Amino acid sequence: MLRPAATAAASVALLLTTAPTALADDGPAVGNDPGCKGSVLNVTVCAKESAVRPGASGMEGAKPAAKKKRGNAAPKCTYEKLKPQPPKANAVYEDRKPGQKGAVYRIICPDTGRVGISWIPAGGAPAAPAIDPEVVARQAVDQMKLVGPDIASPRATGKYTVGVPMWLWVNQGATTYGPNSATATAGSVTVTANAEVTDIEWNLGDGSDSVHCDGPGTPYKESYGMKESPDCGHLFRMPSKGEPDGKYQGTATATWTVEWQVNGGGETGQFTEVRETDFAVSVGELKVLD
Repeated sequence: MLRPAATAAASVALLLTTAPTALADDGPAVGNDPGCKGSVLNVTVCAKESAVRPGASGMEGAKPAAKKKRGNAAPKCTYEKLKPQPPKANAVYEDRKPGQKGAVYRIICPDTGRVGISWIPAGGAPAAPAIDPEVVARQAVDQMKLVGPDIASPRATGKYTVGVPMWLWVNQGATTYGPNSATATAGSVTVTANAEVTDIEWNLGDGSDSVHCDGPGTPYKESYGMKESPDCGHLFRMPSKGEPDGKYQGTATATWTVEWQVNGGGETGQFTEVRETDFAVSVGELKVLD
């Protein structure tokens, strides 16, 4: 049985820290294949078939695994014998029969995005690893093209004043705030993902604590006068004249909560994505005329 790496994290976490790194499409190659590219939102692992066969003693002198035809064949996977092996009390051994010889392997399956560990009897081979629905959900998120907040205030051309409440808010769109939905399929698994921003953290660049807003913020109206925002605002204490370009350099970081479900009433789950937008704000002092 293939077990997700997280299941045995307590005993083999150190052994699993050498997983290939996923990179952007235009970044350098990853894994052991120089032609492999990845996506920052996709758990992409790239490896050739020439890894150790189950039952082998190590990486040196290993023969390439036999090539399999496409179709109903099992996904291409690589097997790496863990050194040292996990403690015998680890749950990964539950399929091992008393006295049975074999070893625990780290298994990487690029076709399904599955990475985990499994006990494999000497001379045996594991069943085709299942497709991880969360990997498919992340592929659906890729299709959404989510970006950072579309900032409405502070305005890029605006001029703000020390001691005067500034209202913070964002425009709401499918790719900048949500809700957004997409479906992706891998093999026989189809997953629908729904994403929406659940928190925006505003760093105003003036050394103050970040402002956390659960919603998009309330748009300011002239009739509100000098009132503070009811849900998302900030008060500058010092002018920005000493900052680069005379402006505070800030960021608005949105946390997207993604809820997914396997179509047909199957497995469900949740994870978060983060997107950021930079902004600059000019803050001056109120001039008093004689």
